Amino acid sequence: MSSDLPSIHVLEQLYAVIEARKDAPLTESYSAALLAEAPEKPVRKLAEETTEVVIEALKGDKEALACESADLLYHLMVVWVAAGLTPEEVWQELAARQNRSGLAEKAARK
Repeated sequence: MSSDLPSIHVLEQLYAVIEARKDAPLTESYSAALLAEAPEKPVRKLAEETTEVVIEALKGDKEALACESADLLYHLMVVWVAAGLTPEEVWQELAARQNRSGLAEKAARK
């Protein structure tokens, strides 16, 4: 990855923007409008964007996949804000899994 590309910090910045807009007028902020109908509307939008990512991945359209992936990450952050879940909590969970086999992790959930 090139050093001039955005890092994971862009997700934390996006989260902060969404969190800051949750009390904005609904007519001025898409994030506020989604959060006003949480959890249902943000979760529905997340599901919709997930489907669009799957479609673009199957089509093999890399540019469209990047756009839909950005939409998916945005809507995931909205769901996190609505749930009071911080990016740091997710990063900690990912870090805790780092030295575990994916198969062992999946088996441990049962």
